[in-house]
Amino acid sequence: MPRPPRVDCAGGIYHALNRGNLRATIFHKHEDYLAFEKILGEGLERYEIELFSYQLMPNHFHLVLRPAVDGEMGRFMKWVVGTHTMRYHAHYNTGGQGHVYQQRFKSFPVQDDEHFIGLCRYVERNALRAKLVKKAEDWQFGSLWRWLQKPPVNPRLLSKWPIQRLPKWTARVNAALTDAELAAIRTSTQRSRPLGSDNWVLATARKFGLESTLRPRGRPKKIDSANGTKET
Repeated sequence: MPRPPRVDCAGGIYHALNRGNLRATIFHKHEDYLAFEKILGEGLERYEIELFSYQLMPNHFHLVLRPAVDGEMGRFMKWVVGTHTMRYHAHYNTGGQGHVYQQRFKSFPVQDDEHFIGLCRYVERNALRAKLVKKAEDWQFGSLWRWLQKPPVNPRLLSKWPIQRLPKWTARVNAALTDAELAAIRTSTQRSRPLGSDNWVLATARKFGLESTLRPRGRPKKIDSANGTKET
């Protein structure tokens, strides 16, 4: 089945992520995370991208971002992943020993309302959900920890949000998402399906040719022409 087209338009908000090849670890120690954040900072200087939320995990990373130019997310992600791969191989002397990352990065568009808020909560509580920390703000390699630092730490990665952050944000991130919220985000991640209200998702899918991401997976049921019943 062909992949759905990648949406990468100026002004849109997207969740982009990538994983280690075969889910292998890509951040082995504290310095590896810092090195990747340095790459993010360099990339944000090179490309017209706003980064709103992120989290680095041992074998993958999440970014919530907005390109200012059509196609800029793809160029930014290609540079970040390519630069990290090159520096990873140089540091660990693993050149020629296979891929660091799985194939291309995954992404999907996000509506700039409560769905954006829910997605940022999902991203920023990733380490807590994986039981790597007892509180979400204790995970140093993500936007929640970075947002809380006074004065801000370098490199400066985060842009002002497109909508107002809700009060008591840290407590909200620490609170679990509902099953429905988790299911919607995971489906969007797996299928590159737009994340938003039903009407927004449908309109976005039609606009960008993403209708296939809305259809149930698996072979469609056949209709028995004799009695009108569905066959599996």
